[in-house]
Amino acid sequence: MRLRPALAASALSVAVAALVAGGGASVAGPVPEGAGHARGHGHQPRPTVGLTPVGTYRTGSFDAGGSEITAYDARTRRLFVVNSGAGTVDVLDISRPEAPRKVAALDTPGVNSVAVHRGLVAVAQQADPKTAPGSVRFFDARTARPVGGVTVGSLPDMVTFTPDGTQVLVANEGEPEGYCAGQVDPEGSVSVVDLRRGPGRATVRTADFRFWDGREAALRASGVRIYGPNASASQDIEPEYVTTDGRTAWVTLQENNAVATVDLRTARVTRISALGTKDHSVAGNGLDASDRDGGIAVRTWPVRGLYEPDAVAHLSSRGRDYLVTANEGDARDYDCFAEEVRVKDLTLDPTVFPDAAALRQDAALGRLTVSSTSPAGPAGVTELQALGGRSVSVRDARTGALVWDSGDAFEQLVAARQPALFNANNDDNDSFDSRSDNKGPEPEGLDLGALRGRTYAFVGLERSSGIVVVDVTDPTAGRVAGYASNRSEDPAADATTGAAGDLGPEGILFVPAGDSPTHRPLLVVGNEVSGTTTIWSVATR
Repeated sequence: MRLRPALAASALSVAVAALVAGGGASVAGPVPEGAGHARGHGHQPRPTVGLTPVGTYRTGSFDAGGSEITAYDARTRRLFVVNSGAGTVDVLDISRPEAPRKVAALDTPGVNSVAVHRGLVAVAQQADPKTAPGSVRFFDARTARPVGGVTVGSLPDMVTFTPDGTQVLVANEGEPEGYCAGQVDPEGSVSVVDLRRGPGRATVRTADFRFWDGREAALRASGVRIYGPNASASQDIEPEYVTTDGRTAWVTLQENNAVATVDLRTARVTRISALGTKDHSVAGNGLDASDRDGGIAVRTWPVRGLYEPDAVAHLSSRGRDYLVTANEGDARDYDCFAEEVRVKDLTLDPTVFPDAAALRQDAALGRLTVSSTSPAGPAGVTELQALGGRSVSVRDARTGALVWDSGDAFEQLVAARQPALFNANNDDNDSFDSRSDNKGPEPEGLDLGALRGRTYAFVGLERSSGIVVVDVTDPTAGRVAGYASNRSEDPAADATTGAAGDLGPEGILFVPAGDSPTHRPLLVVGNEVSGTTTIWSVATR
């Protein structure tokens, strides 16, 4: 293991600890380009949020998707946990959160996502092959018996209910088989499932993207990434995650670096908003770009980050709608097309990058993974586009415009609080700094929760495996309000045996006090790599 820069980590620890404790400075630094101006809160003390692990259910499955997305039914006090490795949804009784126990399993081969509303469980299942139409099946939460089902689009990746429970929305990702001649590339879509006549008589409408077929050039000009070889817009667009207020749905299109807006009354996509890029050359927007730079080195670089969000949540504040996104990043890697490339393997335009030789060194940007679709001219690449924003953003839901971003706060936070796990991978505890060249901590899952009149985003860092709490009460001036981790910092801890603790938070679920078996708010985290589901108590300080 490489040596850590102890003095740098110590300084970061003092700075971030002060910020998380409620100091007056902003942990995110300046607002990124195009984000508007953040409003401060004066010198009034602001609460922090503490997370304490209460109980854990262990599948005993390592790196096999043993615990991914979770959903909770308050009526039965049951958790429904996607166990994709087993092809089931595990049903856990959490009447006593300190001792969750498995009471049933739903037989759901190809399961990707689960949601619950008032005793009705919805499970999204991909077909075999994944390019064929998938399904959503419904189960009774109390009896675990199937009560209906519908056919939806290809690769249903996420399912959610509208707030009133009358509709289920499904993001059908439609990933290709590959890009070689003869391989199937299905269309992406959003299914709108009507449940008003009950799950046994549900009907489906499809919001597709065919309107943009033939308009690919216009989408690209607006900043939407349409780049699969020979793919039409409807084939190239890959819905990832859905949030809704009951009238409108907003859908992240991760690889396309965009968000789609769906009118639920008509089941039509009404807008595709490009999300732009993050300027990592601006102070407060830095990143550690190398796994060969000797340790923790968060700094500015001439790089643009593609936000490429995974999870998204709707936030209403003062009559305006916002979207909170976890900017994980993702790349396409298929037969006949692999997107990722290292900077050192590219020719950089010497006019744009006069110090190209220095930048291409391993300790600088040479090891950084960027997209092979980064803009280029006759003399070489003119803009380096890294995958993922390594952050959480708040955006105007109507336009997609950025109003706040956490900048480099997450990398700085882990460096301060758990330096041994800085940009570590989630399948090896002796992997310090190994993900710096590729999406860093990877914020992936998130959920919103209200505590004492304030709104918080709970964010899972997929790689380093921590949980960050971000106060988004003022959507234009978010701040880090807490951090917790149930992962061992011992590099010798064997991840495969469970000794390393929780690894790879995938699903994040906030349970408000009114629905909680303890009558206090809880946070449920499904950890994909360790195969554990951990229940945390949540308290403000």
